[in-house]
Amino acid sequence: MDLQQKLSILADAAKYDASCASSGAARKDSRGGRGVGSTGGAGICHSYTPDGRCISLLKVLLTNVCLYDCHYCINRRSSDVRRARFTPEEVVKLTLDFYKRNMIEGLFLSSGIVQSADHTMERVIQVARSLREEHDFRGYIHLKTIPEASPELIEMAGRYADRISLNIELPTQAGLDQLAPEKNLARTESTMGQIRHRIDERKEQSRSPGRAKVPPFATGQSTQMLVGADAADDATILGRADHLYRSFRLRRVYYSSFSPIPSPSQRLPLVSPPLVREHRLYQADWLLRFYGFKVEELTTPATPFLNLTLDPKLAWALNHRELFPMDINVAAREQLVRIPGLGVRNADRIISARRFTRLRLTDLTLLRLPMKKILPFIIAADHTPHRLGLDADRLSQKFLTNHQQLELDFDRITPTRADHLSTLSGEL
Repeated sequence: MDLQQKLSILADAAKYDASCASSGAARKDSRGGRGVGSTGGAGICHSYTPDGRCISLLKVLLTNVCLYDCHYCINRRSSDVRRARFTPEEVVKLTLDFYKRNMIEGLFLSSGIVQSADHTMERVIQVARSLREEHDFRGYIHLKTIPEASPELIEMAGRYADRISLNIELPTQAGLDQLAPEKNLARTESTMGQIRHRIDERKEQSRSPGRAKVPPFATGQSTQMLVGADAADDATILGRADHLYRSFRLRRVYYSSFSPIPSPSQRLPLVSPPLVREHRLYQADWLLRFYGFKVEELTTPATPFLNLTLDPKLAWALNHRELFPMDINVAAREQLVRIPGLGVRNADRIISARRFTRLRLTDLTLLRLPMKKILPFIIAADHTPHRLGLDADRLSQKFLTNHQQLELDFDRITPTRADHLSTLSGEL
């Protein structure tokens, strides 16, 4: 099997790992082909560096041969798929060739488990070490680590990688026992704890130049959870994600909607969950990380699944009508960010602007806020939504969109005349 055939198989096998995000962009030259700077092709994906830059990565598996028999994985031991295996030298060559042709800026490397976790981890590290030490490669490297590998190997992986990740896959041990019997949730979290300790130690050392030098280590870690492969509800998934963020300071938890695979196990569902469920989990995850929400506010024992027709913040607001409408001229920042349609940046802009005047609808329009969405939930100097009230059923119908859409997507209104705004205010 030549290198191109291996790349085709192992790049395709790597596409199921969502913890290396892809922007879906594709640049092409003026002739429609793939010239210098092209970011498409087998194994090319997009991810984001710690400083927010979008970069192209070579995303491949070292091998899709695996000792484990995870029922949801197409590369599981019992799966009838075409197998291939790179040598570490071949991955190094591919990475450097793509990099020199300006097609990538880094490498995302994962692998099936061959012989043992330590043996596999050693080969993954061999690739990163060769790139860094032998070829002086300074591009971005993301390594998928194996929880069962020894702590010494995990630490070594962190020395060569910009980011490392361990896939938790399912939010409960019961789910793992059913679908991935070789995996252990406690062991995975223990490894995450070790990684967090090394990252914290490295950060502390960088702030204290007088201390003994600590070897470099990855800047962060991430993980992935499958959605819909087991019976776990959204409350359970978000609860596990919240625990991982608080306990191990993960940079991201990625949610991957389960999709049927060739020759599936009988333990798996026959159909995949709605893609919008994955999207709602990402929205809820954002609220947990940046908006001060708690899992118990977004889901309840009576409603353990997120609303698929409304985004989580809007659904929460409709369930807490006693808090609205909210006066944007006096509300605290932590209250403003809970208004549907207002994000952190807009809340800060409102706080800055209201120091000089009591905000009116014209002021909000100039700030380019999504007026149709926020008007039922706010009080301004010249606006109170007294006609509409906050009847949850009526508001829900107002904000419903086509069920095939993943987001509530409204046209922003930007009238420049006050009478336009007065008309709109009266309708509300």
